[in-house]
Amino acid sequence: MAPSGTIAGSGGVEATAAARVDWVDYAKGICIIMVVMMHSVLGVELAAGQTGFMHVLVAFAKPFRMPDFFLISGLFLALVIDRDWRTYLDRKVVHFAYFYVVWVTIQFGFKAPAFAAETSWQHVGLLYLESFIEPFGTLWFIYLLPIFFVVTKLTRRIPPLAVWLVAAALETARITTGWTVIDEFCARFVYFYSGYLFAPYVFALSDRARNHPSLALAALATWVLVNTGLVVSGASEWKIVSLVLGFAGACAIITMGTLLARAQWMNALRFCGEHSIVIYLAFFLPMATTRTLLLRTGIIPDIGTVSLIVTVAGVLGALAIWQIALRLHAHFLFERPAAFWIAPKKAGVRLQAAE
Repeated sequence: MAPSGTIAGSGGVEATAAARVDWVDYAKGICIIMVVMMHSVLGVELAAGQTGFMHVLVAFAKPFRMPDFFLISGLFLALVIDRDWRTYLDRKVVHFAYFYVVWVTIQFGFKAPAFAAETSWQHVGLLYLESFIEPFGTLWFIYLLPIFFVVTKLTRRIPPLAVWLVAAALETARITTGWTVIDEFCARFVYFYSGYLFAPYVFALSDRARNHPSLALAALATWVLVNTGLVVSGASEWKIVSLVLGFAGACAIITMGTLLARAQWMNALRFCGEHSIVIYLAFFLPMATTRTLLLRTGIIPDIGTVSLIVTVAGVLGALAIWQIALRLHAHFLFERPAAFWIAPKKAGVRLQAAE
């Protein structure tokens, strides 16, 4: 480990197998906060019927928010893709399927009374079953990840460039079927596959940013201006442009994560990145509770400020729920019990998307 806390001269994916990479955690921290921010801000604005200053940040992050998350999720796949199918499916499918089942049940439990009031409890039961076909609420990310892992392993014998070109074409095609799995697969797989395929180049980019921080900062400033201009003009939604902006934004977040790790600044971001899936699973409850409380009381009139508070509450509240669960021995909420492993458990396995 370098004094900065990053991997010195990483030399590619293999060199990082035995240790966490700080800049990855910083980048994931940025991503998960942007995800919580998006749900918080749009939820507040929808309920209030007006927008606030936080809307600008959400719009700015839209081109790269999920592309970066998926790219990082595929970054370490080369280390494990050659495992036997039983182990691979356990780590990359059963792992996420378990947490999807647990947390879709929890989320549905909170929303079921409102659904029943609108229709009937029988219809609520059907909606619950439907959530295993159509991803429910905020949980579509961990529903889709196992599909990406399986498709990537199944296509190992196909020339990687051909797979990448097809994936890029799917993103550009803007396929809209109304089914989240198909639509998001087409829109996001290219980023996940790129993380897997181009991992050595991603680590090389991080190394260059660490070795040339001034140049990296200049590149980030340029990216901010270009991304802002294209978002404001509406060009960020154009075909091809959206693909380019997705990769440009991912590179920018990687560079930003590297510089923060190099300087050892904002360690709270790193902590959030280390526990990004924990936040992703649990943020809906404190987010929704805080939003309802603030809007009903009207104690804070400014919608932008309400959105900011709801975002912070979503992140901190999720971490608080995690800590409370551990203290109450409800480990099953964030740790997969031994009964749900189909392959021998490896010591130290954590709930992280990039395991």
